[in-house]
Amino acid sequence: MANKIIIHSPATVANMVCGFDVLGFAVNEPFDIMYIEFKDEPGITIVNEDDFNLPTDPLQNVAGAALLALMEAYEKPVGFKLTINKQIKPGSGVGSSAASSAGAVAGANAILGNPFSKEDLVRFAMNGEKLASGVKHADNIAPCIFGGVTLIRSVFPLDIIKLTVPDLYVTIVHPQIEVRTADARSILKQQILLKDAIKQWGNIAGLVAGLEQGNYELIGRSLEDVLIEPTRSILIPAFDQVKKISKDLGALGGGISGSGPSIFMLSTNEFTAKSVEIAMRQIYDSIGLSCHTYVTTINTNGIQLMDAS
Repeated sequence: MANKIIIHSPATVANMVCGFDVLGFAVNEPFDIMYIEFKDEPGITIVNEDDFNLPTDPLQNVAGAALLALMEAYEKPVGFKLTINKQIKPGSGVGSSAASSAGAVAGANAILGNPFSKEDLVRFAMNGEKLASGVKHADNIAPCIFGGVTLIRSVFPLDIIKLTVPDLYVTIVHPQIEVRTADARSILKQQILLKDAIKQWGNIAGLVAGLEQGNYELIGRSLEDVLIEPTRSILIPAFDQVKKISKDLGALGGGISGSGPSIFMLSTNEFTAKSVEIAMRQIYDSIGLSCHTYVTTINTNGIQLMDAS
C-alpha cells in the first residue's frame, strides 16, 4: 500500500446533448490535482490549496461525502488527509464536483490496496453529486472513473457501459458566469410530449451507434436535444450564436456541457477545433463577457494515480 497518492482527476462533459443523465465523457484538460494520505487517527481532514473557499467540513464537501461513503463500506477505522487544488472551477458545467468526489475515492481505494471495484467507486462518489445537486447522477462520475465515453443504462441498480471512442477533438468555452446544477434542474419541464420523447430516444440511440461505428456523420446528426437544451439554453448568453457558428465552421455539433454555462463542440480535426475556439472567444468578446476556452481530446483512461510516498 502507498502512503500518499497524487490524483489527477479530469473534467467531464455530461449529457452529451441528447443523453440527459445517461451519457458523459472525460477530457484531458482541465483536471484537478489532489493528494491523499493516511492520517494517524480515524476521520477526514480536507485542505484547500486553491482560492475557491470550498467547505472543509467533510459533511459539507463533495469529496468528503464520497469518502465517508467509502469508509462506511470499508468497515475498519481509517483516516485520510485530502489536499485539493482545483483547476476545474465550481459551477462551470464540466464536472467540478464529480472530479473532487471521484478523485477522492479513487485515491483512497488505491491507498487501501484497491478493495473496491470501479462500480463501487462510482456509487461512493455519487454521494458527492447528491450533496452538490440533490440528485445521485453518474454521468460525470462514471467517465471520470472509467475514462472515455460512458453510458449509464441504470443507476439503481448501477449499470455502466464504456463505449468505443473514435478520434474526436473537443472545444469547450466557459463564459465566466455560474449556473448551479440544482438551479438548472429546477427549471426543467416535468412532463414531455410523447413525440419529443421518441425523437430524443432516436438521437440517443443514433449517437451511441455513431460512436461505436466511428460514423462521424451519424454522430453529428444525432447531437440534437429537444427536451433539455431549449429550456436550459436561456441561462447561457449567446448560446445559439455559438452553436451556429461552430457548426458553420465544420464542428460535428455539441451543446451545453452538463448544466452549463460551459458549451462544448466536437470536431474531427484539430484545425476545426481551434477555429471554433477562436470564434467562441470572438462572440463573447463582442458582448463584453470574459470566458475561458480549452481545445482538448477525450480522456480514455479517466483518473490518473501516482505514488507519492
